[in-house]
Amino acid sequence: MGDTMKKQSIEKQKGMTLVSWVVVITFIGFLFMLAVRIIPIFAEDHTIGSVWKGLESDPSLVGEPPKKIQQSIMRKLKMNNVTALQASDISIKKNNDHYLVVTEYEPRGKIIGKLDFIASFKHEAKIRARN
Repeated sequence: MGDTMKKQSIEKQKGMTLVSWVVVITFIGFLFMLAVRIIPIFAEDHTIGSVWKGLESDPSLVGEPPKKIQQSIMRKLKMNNVTALQASDISIKKNNDHYLVVTEYEPRGKIIGKLDFIASFKHEAKIRARN
């Protein structure tokens, strides 16, 4: 009698119920929506990081004043369709024989309803200054 009850119990438990499928599909949909809203921000930061990496090896910026460096950065960002940074987000400070170019920014976005997200990014580069 125990074997027949086990078989009947196993037969009744085949597959997922409709409610289980709805929960799984809802969860997958939420993750997809989250990815669609967050991935562009990380892609734009990757572009900003590439611009910052290029600053240190750009010979045209060596010895230039901060205003010229900032204009060059903004031109490169505009060429790459970066909208997350403004000129006011770029800090350029002189340290001994180089300029330290820093940007810190926090893009924000909506997830759903009143649920928002904030991502924090920081990039630094050193550019040789005139002595």
